[in-house]
Amino acid sequence: MNVERTDTPLQIETGRLYLRAPRAGEDARIVNEAIRESHDELKRWLPFAQEVPTLSETEENLKRAQELYVTGESFRYLIFLRETGTFVGTVSLFGIDWDVRKAAVGYWLHTAYTGHGYMSEAVEAIVRFGFSHFGFNRIEIQCESTNVGSRMIPERLGFQLEGDLSADGQRLTDTAVYSILPEELIPVVP
Repeated sequence: MNVERTDTPLQIETGRLYLRAPRAGEDARIVNEAIRESHDELKRWLPFAQEVPTLSETEENLKRAQELYVTGESFRYLIFLRETGTFVGTVSLFGIDWDVRKAAVGYWLHTAYTGHGYMSEAVEAIVRFGFSHFGFNRIEIQCESTNVGSRMIPERLGFQLEGDLSADGQRLTDTAVYSILPEELIPVVP
């Protein structure tokens, strides 16, 4: 079920970050540059990052994210540092089931900005937003079981490990599946 979501804020702020819906024409260069600079790390974990996208492919991807935002199929936010306006990654609510009121969270961070708690802060913000703004009953995170950095985020926020999947639909992999209900979220202090 697609739901028109014109009432959804285009920006969410946290203590150190602001999360903003993408603007294809404006943001393609910075997103593409971050993917290029982080490619070695991203391709280890993310199927979409096996090849470095061209600038026009990144722009098309951001246009598609804008379309999905309006239809309520997913909500991607670009993550920026509040002090400098530096782009550091993305976080998304996707795989939304409006009938059951559940979603998944996906994320990636520019390699140069790992280890500072930025992604935990961004994921906490988008999860709280999903529960409060959309009334989601459940939010899920899936990540490679060997991706220790990625797994730390749901664990730090109080998500429960539900189990491991043995394939992601395209290749054999061990995927850790975490979920959380609204009352279980633990605040992160950066």
